[in-house]
Amino acid sequence: MNINIRLLFGVVLMLLSVINIHAADDYKETPEHLTLRDSMLHAFNDGDSARFFRHVKNLQNYLLEKNDLHAYYTQRCNEIVFLLNQQKVIEAYKLATTLSQELLQRKLDKEMYMAYNMMGHIYNYSGNLENAKECFWEVIHRLEKSGYQESMPPIYMNLVNVEMSLNNTDEAMKLIDKAAEIADSPQRLFDIETRRTLLYYSLGDMKKFNEGYLAYKEGKAKGLSSVHGRELEVYYTAGQGRIDEAINMALKDLTPTQGYEAIIKIYERAGLWQKAYEYLKLENKASDSINTIILSNSMQGIQNEMKVHEASRKASRYFIFGLLATIVLLILLLLAMSYIYNSRRRHMKQLERAYQHALESDKMKAAFIQNISHEIRTPLNIINGYAQVLSSPDFDLSASERKDIAQTMMKNTNDITSLVNETLELSSTETGVIAEKKDKVQLHRLIGDEMHKFQKLTGNKLQMNYHSSLASDYELMTSEVLLRRIINTLIDNAIKNTPEGSITVSTSVANKVLTINIEDTGTGIPEGEEEHIFERFVKLDDFKKGLGLGLPLCRALCRRLEGNVVLDKSYQGPGARFVVTLPL
Repeated sequence: MNINIRLLFGVVLMLLSVINIHAADDYKETPEHLTLRDSMLHAFNDGDSARFFRHVKNLQNYLLEKNDLHAYYTQRCNEIVFLLNQQKVIEAYKLATTLSQELLQRKLDKEMYMAYNMMGHIYNYSGNLENAKECFWEVIHRLEKSGYQESMPPIYMNLVNVEMSLNNTDEAMKLIDKAAEIADSPQRLFDIETRRTLLYYSLGDMKKFNEGYLAYKEGKAKGLSSVHGRELEVYYTAGQGRIDEAINMALKDLTPTQGYEAIIKIYERAGLWQKAYEYLKLENKASDSINTIILSNSMQGIQNEMKVHEASRKASRYFIFGLLATIVLLILLLLAMSYIYNSRRRHMKQLERAYQHALESDKMKAAFIQNISHEIRTPLNIINGYAQVLSSPDFDLSASERKDIAQTMMKNTNDITSLVNETLELSSTETGVIAEKKDKVQLHRLIGDEMHKFQKLTGNKLQMNYHSSLASDYELMTSEVLLRRIINTLIDNAIKNTPEGSITVSTSVANKVLTINIEDTGTGIPEGEEEHIFERFVKLDDFKKGLGLGLPLCRALCRRLEGNVVLDKSYQGPGARFVVTLPL
C-alpha cells in the first residue's frame, strides 16, 4: 500500500486552500484565528487524537461563526486525513460519507469535490484503485466545471500514482503532461517534472532520466524543491554505478515502502536477482504488516459501532458475533494463503523465475483482498443502515415494513455467509479427495428444502418449479452435505442472473447416472464462455454480487462425488441450463 499520509495532508491543504467562498479574509490574521489554527496543526503533527479533535472542533465552530463554509469543510476533510494517519479506515470512510451527505443537503455543489477527493484517498489507501480513479476524475471534472484549473495539477498527480500502481505507464505520462500544461507556478511545475523524471527511470529511458536529473539540479540551485527529490537522488546515484551507496541512501532517506521499491528496481536493473528477491520479501512483509494493522483497526472500529446498536437493540448482538467471526475467518484465510504462497516460492529452482512468480502472486493477493472487501462492505452497510432504522425511536414502522427490513437483512447476511463459505469450501476441495458416500438422502425433500429457502429470500419475485421422473420416495447413497451445497450454489447462481421469470429444477436417472438440471430464464451465457465461467474469480458481469467462486466450487464438489457439472450448450433459452451428473 504505497501512500505517504503526511504528504497527503500537505496535498489536501494545498488543494483546499485555493478556493474560498462565502466569507471575507479579514479574520484570518487575527490572533484568535491563528491560535485556533496553530493549536490544531500542532496536535495533527503530534498525532494526538484527544488534542486534535478538541482543537479542530473549536476551529470549526469559529469558522461557522465567520460564515466561511469553505474553510469549515476544509477542516472536516482534515479530520478524515487524521484518521487515515491513524490507519482507521472505517472511521475515515464514515466521516467522508457524512461529509458527502451534508454537502448534498446544503446544496453546496461547488464544495462536493472535497467529498470525492476524500473518498479517492480512502479507496487508494485501501487498495481499491479503480474506485480511487473514478473519484479523482470526478474531482477533475468538478474543478474544471467551476473554473478552478489552478487546483487540478495535484489531482492529476494523484491519478499518476494510481496509474503507476496499475502499471499503466503510458497513461501516467499523459496525466503528467496535463498537469504540467496547467501548472500555475514554477514550484508546482518543478515538482511535476521531477515526478516525470522518476517515470523515465521506471521506463528504462536513462537518457531522458539523466536530462531530467540535470534539470532538477538546476531548479534546486534556484531555490526550488520537490517531494520526489530524495528518491531522484537515489536512482541517479545507482545510475552512476554506485549501487551500494544508492542502497544506503534509500534505506536512510526514504520511507520503508519507498526504500524497498527503489532498492528492488535498482537491483533488478543491475541484474542482481538474488538481492532483488530478498528485498521483495522484505517489501511483502512490510506490506502485510501494514494491512494487518489496518485490518485490526478496522475491526476495532466496526466492533465499537456495533456495541452502540447493541445497547438499543439486543437482537443486533447476533450480527456482531457473525461479523467478528467473518473477520477472523478472513484473517485465517489470508494467513493460509500467505503460508501456501511462501511455501511454493521456496521450492522454485531458478531465482529469476521465483522472483517473477512472487510479483504475480502478490498482485493476485491484492486483487483478492480488494474484491472480497468490496463485496462484503456493501451488504454490511445495508445491514448497518437497517439496524439503525430499527433501533431509532424516530421511525414508526408497520409490521409489513419491519418484515421487509428483516428479510433484506437476512438476505445480506446470507450473502456474506455465502462469500465466506464459497472461499473456504473451494480451498478445502482443492485436495481432490473422493468424498465418502455414506448418507441415505431423500432427493425430493433435499431439493424442496433448498428451493423453499431461496423462495423466502426472493420474496416470491421468481417462480420456482421442480419436475422429476423419479418416485416420490426416491433415495440414494451420497454425501448429503456436498449434494446440498451443489444444489444451493446452482440455484443461487440462477437467482443472481434472473431478475424476473422462473427457475426450474428437474431430475432423472438413466444408465445408473443421476442427472439434475437447473435452468433459468435470465441473461444467459455468451457463446465461448462455457468453460471460462468455471475458472476462479471469473465474473462475466462485474456489477453482479459475488467473487466468481460459485461455479468453480460447484464443479470441485461434483468431482469429489465422482461426477461433473457443465453448461448445456444445446439449451435454446432464454437463460441458461446447468447439468449435474452423478454416478450411482
